[in-house]
Amino acid sequence: MDEQKNKEKVLKVLCDLEIEYEIFSHPPLPTIEVALEYWKDIDATHCKNLFFRNHKGKKHYLVILKHVQKLAIHDLEQRLKQGKLSLASDKRLKKYLGVQPGSVTPFGLINDEENHVHIFLDENLKESDKISFHPNVNTFSLVLSYKDFEKYLSWTGNSYEYLKLYD
Repeated sequence: MDEQKNKEKVLKVLCDLEIEYEIFSHPPLPTIEVALEYWKDIDATHCKNLFFRNHKGKKHYLVILKHVQKLAIHDLEQRLKQGKLSLASDKRLKKYLGVQPGSVTPFGLINDEENHVHIFLDENLKESDKISFHPNVNTFSLVLSYKDFEKYLSWTGNSYEYLKLYD
């Protein structure tokens, strides 16, 4: 699926769920450091989204935390008891979330029809009024209320939980 169609699919789902959003266009944002330049006037909590697999490659996890926080990966490994976690390959990213590297987002769950991916959310995200993610393409940032984000997550059917995820 090309990126434009993937973005339109996200917007359609939000419309169907009656979720209001704002969308901002910008150049590709390959890193958080580059993104900060374009996010400075967007009033929302911006997130870091990391896609992991367990050591056997049978389970996949989307980890979402505030962009300024570092993930305590060893603690997450201890809690999951799945052995060592590693970032999933580009091939797995495409297979399970339908996105390219640099565009990892919970909106990719639209493409996870078997609800294979489990989501871990930093508990501090609950404090956010608004939250921002790429709509499956890293040339846009989409802002919605946190309440509506939780509504979207419930709609996906993927399992998720809140954890203290940072150092």
